[in-house]
Amino acid sequence: MTYPLSTPQDPARAAPKERITMTTSTETPGTPGTPGTSNTSPIRHRDGRRVRPTGGRTRVLPVESPAQLCERLPLTYHAAHTVMTARHDAVRVLDGRDDRLLVIVGPCSVHDRAAALDYASRLREAAAALADDLLVVMRVYVEKPRTCLGWPGLVGDPGLDGGADLGRGLAEARSLMLDIAETGLPVGCEWVNPATPAYLSDVVAWGSVGARTASSQVHRDLASGLPMPVGVKNGTDGSVQVAVDAVRAAAAPHTFLGASGAGPVSVLRTSGNPDCHVVLRGGADGPNYGAAHVRRAAELLAGAGLPVRVVVDASHGNSGKQHERQRVVADDLAMRIADGDTTVRGLLLESFLVPGRQDAGAGRQLVFGQSVTDACLGWSGTAQLLRELAGAARARRASCPRRAADPGSAVLGTTPFLERT
Repeated sequence: MTYPLSTPQDPARAAPKERITMTTSTETPGTPGTPGTSNTSPIRHRDGRRVRPTGGRTRVLPVESPAQLCERLPLTYHAAHTVMTARHDAVRVLDGRDDRLLVIVGPCSVHDRAAALDYASRLREAAAALADDLLVVMRVYVEKPRTCLGWPGLVGDPGLDGGADLGRGLAEARSLMLDIAETGLPVGCEWVNPATPAYLSDVVAWGSVGARTASSQVHRDLASGLPMPVGVKNGTDGSVQVAVDAVRAAAAPHTFLGASGAGPVSVLRTSGNPDCHVVLRGGADGPNYGAAHVRRAAELLAGAGLPVRVVVDASHGNSGKQHERQRVVADDLAMRIADGDTTVRGLLLESFLVPGRQDAGAGRQLVFGQSVTDACLGWSGTAQLLRELAGAARARRASCPRRAADPGSAVLGTTPFLERT
């Protein structure tokens, strides 16, 4: 697109008046000439020097619209049932109307389809066995926010080779999520790029806004229209107030520019999302999973007039990024839950088939089922932790008998919920 640009006539140069145009800094494929300018007369200073382009430039590449991808990889009835019932049950757990624990567990990021499906198969069996006490959602994180540089996740670089084939990445991410949901195991992920939910949100049961984006108005707007419960993490500096502010902002309606299902940028008007909640993940000032930290978070939520919903991330700042210390965090929480603590409604755990982490790169032979981002617990340790958390939920139930079921406690069918997506 070109924009007319008025430039003062240089009296030192006798030339007829002409219309000079200049494009934006976006370069489309096939556009001849200098990036950032058109093929008409160049812009010049009064002394005759040519004005050179400044800043960065963007190359625009085609990608199929969300509607096209969703039509090519449609949500099946069984997958939709998994998604909708899990969203429903997660909100009930967060509200305390269901006395189970919500556990979001899985790889820091998924990079290999076969390994992710292997993990999902094991987790589905464990989730079914512990379903009376835990509501298990698998982490299927396909975008990775980076402090500086690094692998951006399956969507951004599916080949782990810097190829940045986002069209392929979106398709692989959606296909993987669909296959996992089809088995009856719900999936959760962090939303990083605000355009991604148009491609994937109908398959996701629980979403997250990360510590780096909790203060972002763009992500607060986005969360306000997502058809799922969304956990907002405290800031990387440890600030819980920023997460509380985000939950409050996301509960309100917003109007903003964003990607529509058909693809073009549209004006989006959201209803506000009443099902957002705070996730304590620690920060630069240390862990914040202790009883005093949880109590303070509850006070901040109550003071803002928000429901007291607190989930704890056992990794990141709470584990000091030492994956085995997730056990320490989870054990401490399990003891408090067993003693009757009802403020903590759920946990996040980073776990994969093989403990630890590895570096990825083009041509590098990778260990099957080991993380290429943050280090994770291995499967055997994860299975043991899940059993411990289930036991804690049972002990809490014994000390705090289950309330009589309210009218919304039954597992509902898919049809009423599809209207919300």
